[in-house]
Amino acid sequence: MLLLTSKVQYYMCSTPIDIRKGFDGLYGLIQNHIKKDPLTGDIFIFINKNRTHIKMMYWDGDGFVIYYKRLEKGTYDLPKTTDPSKELKREELLLILEGIRLEICKKKKRFVLTK
Repeated sequence: MLLLTSKVQYYMCSTPIDIRKGFDGLYGLIQNHIKKDPLTGDIFIFINKNRTHIKMMYWDGDGFVIYYKRLEKGTYDLPKTTDPSKELKREELLLILEGIRLEICKKKKRFVLTK
């Protein structure tokens, strides 16, 4: 089961991918394109060129898990970025998955505990 918590980081690959990639192909993208360690437990997000398919991969302690979803209608709306990867907040990922445009949403100020 995929739990989206605020305790992990979320990284979205800003380059569209060949959605047929499996564990090894996505592992390579995480290391070489996103420049992160796939074994951290962070969630890595990949979307195809048409923005109709999404894959998320993470390490759950003893193996990799892939979450894969194909939209039957519509597309995913992605945040604008020029970086190879975009760090997302959990709330942003949930909005993307629900089909809500991030540019339209305004977040109100909230308390943030600094370490």
